[in-house]
Amino acid sequence: MALSGMRGLSVFISDVRNCRNKEQERLRVDKELGNIRTRFKNEKGLTPYEKKKYVWKMLYIYMLGYDVDFGHMEAVSLISAPKYPEKQVGYIVTSCLLNENHDFLRLAINAVRNDIIGRNETFQCLALTLVGNIGGREFAESLAPDVQKLLLSSSCRPLVRKKAALCLLRLFRKNSDVVNVDGWSDRMAQLLDERDLGVLTSSMSLFVALVANNHEAYWSCLPKCVKIMERLARNQDVPQEYTYYGIPSPWLQVKTMRALQYFPTIEDPSIRRALFEVLQRILMGTDVVKNVNKNNASHAVLFEALALVMHLDSEKEMMSQCVALLGKFIAVREPNIRYLGLENMTRMLMVTDVHEIIKRHQAQIITSLKDPDISIRRRSLDLLYGMCDVSNAKDIVEELLQYLATADFAMREELALKAAILAEKFAPDLSWYVDVILQLIDKAGDFVSDDIWFRVVQFVTNNEDLQPYAALKAREYLDKPAIHETMVKVSAYLLGEYSHLLARRPGCSPKEIFAIIHEKLPTVSTPTIPILLSTYAKILMHSQPPDPELQNQIWAVYSKYESCIDAEIQQRAVEYFALSKKGAALMDILAEMPKFPERQSSLIKKAEDTDADTAELSAIKLRAQQQTSNALVATDQRPTNGAPQVSQLGMVMIPSTSDAEHNAVDQGLTQANGVSVNDAPPTADMLGDLLSPLAIEGPPAVSTQLDHNGVHGHEGTNGADDALALAPVENQESTVQPIGDIAERFQALCLKDSGVLYEDPYVQIGIKAEWRGHQGRFVLFLGNKNTAPLDSVHAVILSPSHLKLELSLVPEVIPPRAQVQCPLEVVNLRPSRDVAVLDFSYKFGSSLVNNKLRLPAVLNKFLQPIQVSAEEFFSQWRSLAGPPLKLQEVVRGVRPMSLGEMANLLNSLRLMVCPGLDPNASNLVASTTFYSESTRAMLCLVRIETDPADRTQLRMTVASGDPALTFELKEFIKEHLVIIPTTAKPPAPAPQAAPTPPIASSDPGALLAGLL
Repeated sequence: MALSGMRGLSVFISDVRNCRNKEQERLRVDKELGNIRTRFKNEKGLTPYEKKKYVWKMLYIYMLGYDVDFGHMEAVSLISAPKYPEKQVGYIVTSCLLNENHDFLRLAINAVRNDIIGRNETFQCLALTLVGNIGGREFAESLAPDVQKLLLSSSCRPLVRKKAALCLLRLFRKNSDVVNVDGWSDRMAQLLDERDLGVLTSSMSLFVALVANNHEAYWSCLPKCVKIMERLARNQDVPQEYTYYGIPSPWLQVKTMRALQYFPTIEDPSIRRALFEVLQRILMGTDVVKNVNKNNASHAVLFEALALVMHLDSEKEMMSQCVALLGKFIAVREPNIRYLGLENMTRMLMVTDVHEIIKRHQAQIITSLKDPDISIRRRSLDLLYGMCDVSNAKDIVEELLQYLATADFAMREELALKAAILAEKFAPDLSWYVDVILQLIDKAGDFVSDDIWFRVVQFVTNNEDLQPYAALKAREYLDKPAIHETMVKVSAYLLGEYSHLLARRPGCSPKEIFAIIHEKLPTVSTPTIPILLSTYAKILMHSQPPDPELQNQIWAVYSKYESCIDAEIQQRAVEYFALSKKGAALMDILAEMPKFPERQSSLIKKAEDTDADTAELSAIKLRAQQQTSNALVATDQRPTNGAPQVSQLGMVMIPSTSDAEHNAVDQGLTQANGVSVNDAPPTADMLGDLLSPLAIEGPPAVSTQLDHNGVHGHEGTNGADDALALAPVENQESTVQPIGDIAERFQALCLKDSGVLYEDPYVQIGIKAEWRGHQGRFVLFLGNKNTAPLDSVHAVILSPSHLKLELSLVPEVIPPRAQVQCPLEVVNLRPSRDVAVLDFSYKFGSSLVNNKLRLPAVLNKFLQPIQVSAEEFFSQWRSLAGPPLKLQEVVRGVRPMSLGEMANLLNSLRLMVCPGLDPNASNLVASTTFYSESTRAMLCLVRIETDPADRTQLRMTVASGDPALTFELKEFIKEHLVIIPTTAKPPAPAPQAAPTPPIASSDPGALLAGLL
């Protein structure tokens, strides 16, 4: 019988392995599942061995990825079997098939408890393994006391006690409120005296969890930990099986030192001295050797010892030894060791005063800045940033500027930001600071945030001695044939204000200044043109009495833009043209900027408030942290004295309808006595930092200068019915008709991160968003377009279950011509195409308007394109064998498009097209990474096979490590390929549906035919 049973299992496994395709495998598995189901219905006729055989088959089928929704009772019942083979199967299959909330587990609790309190050590180990793997609350409540007794029992063998310690650790981590560890200080002290290293290592894992939860209760255990360190350091009574490459139990050493770091200090001088002797021995006895495994073990111990030294803040001599050791590590060839050396040097900077010692290794750290590994480059940048002070600022900033020209795009923004902070914080003189910022803009303009050049404007405005120098440097940069648009902005602003200080220099007459700036006008974008128009007005003002030729040239520019479609440009052109005809009055209206109030730079303040920079704390995160978390209501709050405004960030931030880049220039249009360019000041841009503004489109030439007021936020409404989120909400009847097509606006925002979501005659709703991993941040711009207030404003987020959304409070009244900014935080919990809905209503006069608007927090916003090599692609593709992880479908009704157009569509959906992976020129292969709280970073692969003879159909294959993600991504891409994109989620097909028959390949002998 035993031979027959094993043969049956072996035959089934062979049959499955010999299947030629997934369809044959599925048919064979279905046949076997039907047979097992039939046999289980006649359970009375089954022997325990037959039941074991069928349960083994169920487990194998489950491991292949198929759903096994029956037979759980039979698996649980085997736990009570008297013999080891059946009991082993019961425990293994139960722990694999059932989760902690499964009802059948309650039936097994008594059987598991009987095995734990029994005397059969093998059964005890099986039971402890099951309890530790499942870790359910009911198991913890019922079995934790028995597990504790096993751990403390002197009659149990070490093997059982080890498993008991790990099982109790799992229960405590999962249900710390259920596991009673009160008064465990003496028991843990007893366990830490254990001579068996296996039991001691497991007990130390438990101790780390306990002391992390409450170190005050375990002070009596601290001397025990030091004695363990002494025992291991001297290699006393350490069996050979616990010695790894000559290192006594490195795992136990690491855990013991980690436990010591949870105690704030060590007061006893004898214990402290003994511990420092051990740490000294570790520091002096660790070196880099050729054996990789030994390196890994010894360095794990070493870096934990370094962390403990920093935690205890020991004497400077030991700190010097640590830095010297790390200095050796950052000079070796092994990249992992270099990375750890740089990271730990950075940590040492943050906890103790070792700057002068670390400065000795500055040259080697700068060399690491050019390492091929970007992780090492990031750590080098962090370390250079942390070790910079007045004495070495020039050298470090110059190195960063040199490296900026060749640095990866992924690092340039962080490089630029940190160089700007260091230049401002440690500048020996302001002219050097101006040189550094202008070089930054010249070398990496795309990665220099607006607040950096706003800060330059503030410095130059507040320091008269600096003004001629800054204007001259700006003039020199304009001589370059091609400069970044940000350089055009800052140069135009500085020359507009201070070019008259250069009048006696060659090439700096007003006519020449105008000519060289005007050359750049055709190359700039629309938001920059208002800055140049302001500069022309300033030049004309400084050249009084005006040169007729220069005046006619500037008037011609103003005349050209008087009919511009952009309201901001048109308004400035009209007003400057009228003002320029007033002669001497122009001098009073466009007077020079007054000084800004002195305040600390936001960048420096942020640098002082944050901890050590890490890979996660990049420049993007710094800028994101500068955003306020509450709604900002913008209203007319101009100060009566007309003094220039400086935002919370310490930058020049009086905005206008064009982009935030020219906010500083608007300052120059305001006199010291508060007289504006005309009676209607420029329309406001309300955000001005990471998120650019969305202009409120009202009647032309009417706008309002605005300021920021905070409104306390609240959590948006979550958990709304998903069906509501899927409704075609744009087709709603209302007495107030929207301007433009709501569905088209939504579809456009699915592919970009800013734009108008909704607009009608009274209100405009705009969106700016940024996405990072599984998190996103919207800012909703709610703008009142009219001269009367909007009342009874109400906004609620109807969230599908896969999104977690938090919306700041929306004020009930939006003032006339004002804009409310409402931050909305988004967290993606799992893959889904369901859509969140903004339920927005307001009252204007007697009209009550209500709209439900889909929010573009869609699937592709949580995708990050990634380029994969052929080796990476094929290894992943082969590992994802078939449904439900790999799905294939023939899609018909596709919009006819060329292969290039289809590639552009995939790229817009954040799928990276990987050329050259598929030898068939008619096929496309793409890859991306999907982020959610449940899947974390999940690689997704897509293959699209087009039919050159019929562009309206194609075959699409999508693969990922998550069945739900594979299905949702396939359907999402299909929605954007068909002629009319769908808005509602179609019903999911059966997960085991047979693949669609393939399209006849135009290249049947292609290399990928058998692989994809």
